Amino acid sequence: MKKIILLSLLIFTLVYAKSDVEFKYAPKSIEREHPTNQNRILSYNNILEDVRTSIVNISIKKEVSGAGLNANPFLNDPFFREFFRGYGDIPQERIEKSLGSGVIVSKDGYIVTNNHVVDGADKIIVNLAGNKKEYEAKLIGKDEKSDLAIIKIEAKDLNAVTFFDSDKVKVGDVVFALGNPFGVGETITQGIVSATGRSGVGIVEYEDFIQTDASINPGNSGGALINSAGHLIGINSAIISKSGGNVGIGFAIPSNMVTTVATSLIESGKYTRAYLGVNISDIDDDMSAFYDDKYGALITGVEDNSPAAKAGLKRGDLIISVNGKKIGGASELKNTIGSYAPSKTVNIKYLRDKKINAVNVILGAPEDKVANGGYEYKGIKLAQISQTHKQQLNININGVAVVDVDEKSEAYKIGIRKNDIIVQVENSEIATLEDFKKATASKEKKRVFVYRRGSIYAVVL
Repeated sequence: MKKIILLSLLIFTLVYAKSDVEFKYAPKSIEREHPTNQNRILSYNNILEDVRTSIVNISIKKEVSGAGLNANPFLNDPFFREFFRGYGDIPQERIEKSLGSGVIVSKDGYIVTNNHVVDGADKIIVNLAGNKKEYEAKLIGKDEKSDLAIIKIEAKDLNAVTFFDSDKVKVGDVVFALGNPFGVGETITQGIVSATGRSGVGIVEYEDFIQTDASINPGNSGGALINSAGHLIGINSAIISKSGGNVGIGFAIPSNMVTTVATSLIESGKYTRAYLGVNISDIDDDMSAFYDDKYGALITGVEDNSPAAKAGLKRGDLIISVNGKKIGGASELKNTIGSYAPSKTVNIKYLRDKKINAVNVILGAPEDKVANGGYEYKGIKLAQISQTHKQQLNININGVAVVDVDEKSEAYKIGIRKNDIIVQVENSEIATLEDFKKATASKEKKRVFVYRRGSIYAVVL
């Protein structure tokens, strides 16, 4: 009997209790609009037919020093091959070929692509859409930190792509990815913009990606991401995938970053970013309460004699804008400063002791960081690792940083690259430039242990 009474009370409660939740319903009279009928076909052919001729296929050839890779089956795996590189290898010369894509940006033959598509190439071959002729391209300049490169072919009256302001790209915009995946030929895939301003992905140092679910597969690198008007909004660069195939998470370098970097590469062959000289981090909700609920880039350290130090910026300052542009976090500040040239004066607003202050800062050049105490060894320019550099690379190890490498040097041929970190020479661990100088004082070749992207490999130099 008690059970029956309790059940009755429960039913009464469910029936008569008034809920505070009011559900929002779509209008009952809503109608479907059909974009086409049996006599019409919905198509983007008129847009794509024009822009497809702005996309090129790129193939490269490079002679690399192998190491008897067939001698050990483990070395057929790229991971193990990188890990064991330099240990007991028998030098072999072999030709390596790879495929990628590019986008024509001028009528007279300038083409933008990814740096990783043409990096280390001895020969770059370009094929135009609908044209069987092969063009040998010249490398004009490259920027590893954004993964962009400019090449040029001797041709005229090419169909240069039309650029779109990537700051105006919206989530949900219909987009198309054009390229040459797997070397099968010209391919176009469709999707939408999934996100903008993606950073912290860990692909390159300067990240401000447009994310899309349009299929981007191997060979699409360097190709175009265009909107439904046929305008370029980004250069396809990378995907997140466990299998190597597309899973709907692709990234493109925004067109505004492309034009900034490409202009400098065409004019001078390189792109030099400005230098502020601060360690920065994001802040969470709890930390934001100390800064009047504002967000920005928190200064956690200031390098001596840096532009920031000269301007009076201090640890604990929260940078909230640069030249009027709102700064929402550390990555945004990094990308914003990196978009300026050295010697540029910028106005920085920051919060200190509950007050908003403003200061004009004359930005420096990266070379300023190594002007004192730099060292060159067999074509490698080395510098002491600063805290800023450690933060940029997300590392906490000792060593000396490779600032630059002469591409004609033996060091470059055996694989040492800019931003590598030398952590040991023979049996001597390296923490300073003085350690490196002592360890390499004699002229004979030595084993050099190099840190790159979470792994350490050895070369003989």
